[in-house]
Amino acid sequence: MRRTVATVVIAIAAVVAIAFAAVAVSGGDHSSVTRARLERSLPQVFANVYADQARILGRSGVTAGSLNPQAMCDKHGPDVADVGPGGDWICLMSWTDPEVPMPPEGYGKFELNVHSNDCFTAAGPTKLTGFLTITDASGDEVTNPAFEFDGCFDPSGDNTPTGNSFPSVLNIASTSLAPDARGRLTVQLTCGTGSDGCTGRVSAEAGKVDLGSASLAAKEESTTTVTFPTAVPQGASEVTVRVTTTSGVGPSGPVTLPVQGP
Repeated sequence: MRRTVATVVIAIAAVVAIAFAAVAVSGGDHSSVTRARLERSLPQVFANVYADQARILGRSGVTAGSLNPQAMCDKHGPDVADVGPGGDWICLMSWTDPEVPMPPEGYGKFELNVHSNDCFTAAGPTKLTGFLTITDASGDEVTNPAFEFDGCFDPSGDNTPTGNSFPSVLNIASTSLAPDARGRLTVQLTCGTGSDGCTGRVSAEAGKVDLGSASLAAKEESTTTVTFPTAVPQGASEVTVRVTTTSGVGPSGPVTLPVQGP
């Protein structure tokens, strides 16, 4: 009886060990899913999909070779290694299409769900790739192949860094500002996926009153706050906020925000 129990325990331990080994191989540092492989695979898959969309729309001159796409990928922010499957991969990608210019930051943001079988599902920004359906050259509503698409990569493919990088986008997250007990205002900002995070200065003024400025330093994919040193005047109804970035891409102009009353 004791020998049977011991045999069962050993068998269970062996199964558990194998399971942990499988997890270690499929994820973590030993995974075939890496930033470099995604940065090479995603643009190739997207170029073919986008060229197919152009054909459906009746657009000539757009080919997989003419797009010259480049991607920069990141898994779950700057404090997580860019390796392993998961639904938390973000890839920034640029390409060349004279009829669809890139936004000021120079790229579109794609969300990827990457699987342990070395395949992925990608969804891009609708302002650049279109919605679920599009109108083809004949006037019919058809599925947009670039709205969401699947791809795979060679698990033993080139894994050397691509060197591709794009700046983070800095946005003002606050929709209104409330004075603290000393009358000072605090604005909330977000820094998106990118190569160097967001740095610079943020200033504000209420009418002709300068509320001062403060330095900004935020990691990519993070939220931070900045407090202006000078109290807002009594009765001020709105404040103009300006952002000057030394890294990252900020708002193209001043942003006016309402001031909350007492």
